[in-house]
Amino acid sequence: MSSHFSPKTHLADLFTQALAQFPQALDIAIELERPKQASHGDFACNAAMQLAKVLKRNPREVAQSILASLPASAWVEKSEIAGPGFINVFLKPAAWQRVATDILREPESYGRGDARRGGKVQIEFVSANPTGPLHVGHGRGAAFGASLANVLTHVGQQVYREYYVNDAGRQMDILALSTWLRYLALCGEFVPFPGNAYQGGYVGAMADSIYALHAERYKRAAAEIMAGVPDAAADDEAHLDALIAKAKALLGPDYAYIHGHALEEQLGDCRNDLTEFGVTFDKWFSERSLHESGLIDRAVEQLRTHGHLYEQDGALWFRSTAFGDEKDRVVRRENGIYTYFAADIAYHLNKFERGFERVVDVWGADHHGYIPRVKGALAAAGVDPERLTVALVQFAVLYRNGQKASMSTRAGEYVTLRDLRAEVGNDAARFFYVLRKSDQHLDFDLDLAKSQSTDNPVYYIQYAHARICSVLAAWGGVESDLIGANTRLLTHAQELALLRRLGEFPETLANAARDLAPHLVAYYLKELAADLHGLYVACRFLEENQELKLARLALIAATRHVLRAGLGMLGVSAPAKM
Repeated sequence: MSSHFSPKTHLADLFTQALAQFPQALDIAIELERPKQASHGDFACNAAMQLAKVLKRNPREVAQSILASLPASAWVEKSEIAGPGFINVFLKPAAWQRVATDILREPESYGRGDARRGGKVQIEFVSANPTGPLHVGHGRGAAFGASLANVLTHVGQQVYREYYVNDAGRQMDILALSTWLRYLALCGEFVPFPGNAYQGGYVGAMADSIYALHAERYKRAAAEIMAGVPDAAADDEAHLDALIAKAKALLGPDYAYIHGHALEEQLGDCRNDLTEFGVTFDKWFSERSLHESGLIDRAVEQLRTHGHLYEQDGALWFRSTAFGDEKDRVVRRENGIYTYFAADIAYHLNKFERGFERVVDVWGADHHGYIPRVKGALAAAGVDPERLTVALVQFAVLYRNGQKASMSTRAGEYVTLRDLRAEVGNDAARFFYVLRKSDQHLDFDLDLAKSQSTDNPVYYIQYAHARICSVLAAWGGVESDLIGANTRLLTHAQELALLRRLGEFPETLANAARDLAPHLVAYYLKELAADLHGLYVACRFLEENQELKLARLALIAATRHVLRAGLGMLGVSAPAKM
């Protein structure tokens, strides 16, 4: 756990002591905000206005009582009442001047929480159907989930990263059929390829590999396949389902090989792509295992026992309207097959059975309507639905040469994550993906991401890190020699601005973890880099005055640690040279 001094925590303790004189203040949370104008101090507290509502007194009078009881502090310059009852606190420069050497003493622990006190959190993200290469839309969910997991880990949570593999159900059957039909063409059997099957070149590549390994072992006559299959023009989905049924019937046990080959090829490609992107998982959870282990049967029976299921038209329904959903949902169709929803219920119950105190699902924004039914199922099974948080990620739209790219996986008209990484690099891709709040649309500007200019935030931040490395290399000393630097000499406005920014890092991480908002770290790094570049212009680092030189080197060395830590959480490298 971090032992670093925090001006904000120190002030919160002072206000807590001051409010102890009011029994009515027990439920009041101490909120300290940073004023937008420097003339209003370092922090503003609204406790007086909160307490005034309870006491039914004038807020400014209550503020005066709080100020009278505020303990003296060596770090506080002055406190004053402002506006309707805010208490503005001005800190002495010494409160910030100590931040630099404080970081250098324990750089790895700065902003960290105590993992012994952190709860067990499972984050499930990406979880794309293994039916084709990951596209740039999946990339945003990957970058967001991985960055969020890193932030939560840093603040002390015990994080478990998981990918839910949709290896059962219709989409995998469509991929298996698509692969088989391409394979049949290699065998000289031409079945009209459905327009709603998977079209990408990767399907043909899988067919090529099957043919290379097994020649015509899986060949069946086109006429036999098409016999009795309804016309695609009348109902293309019924046509597709009929072809899948024919594939299963004609191939028999061999169908499992085609299905398994397609699954393993695409899942392996997905795993490699994500690993190269710096995104790894503790577990790849198989949807099929839910069926094979009986977990879905057990989950459905659990809901039935609690009286939340009913039968209608031969299907089994969950009363999700009783839990805020817009309509009841089928968990088992009339043909006896469980729905995707039934599998999701079993999967989420299994998450909590595995001992996770909190579960975070990262879903595409188009799944917003799915939240009430999943939370409703948890409540129906006796699990507090508030233990599940769903973070929604909007689609990322890629622009190349001013044109928006199409990303339909079945049609094969998509820009893959691998292509994007090859074009702009991992660093730019990871950073640009988390530049916006996850539930906001993201237009990915390729030209900006590739530019080596101060307008490119990745370049701007990495250049700040490289600039520090260059100065420290020119100095030629050992960083440990900077711990004893006299940082009270750091009185320039730019120096104090950078010190204050460094002091905000733990608070930024805490907010990012609380709000599931890694973009706050990205914003912070941009501001930290701006402060560093501003200091570089305003002050000479390798000063002739030895004491001042060491103090400034301590400041930028501390800044380097924070830049590196923040970039690392976002999956971005911190180069020493650029």
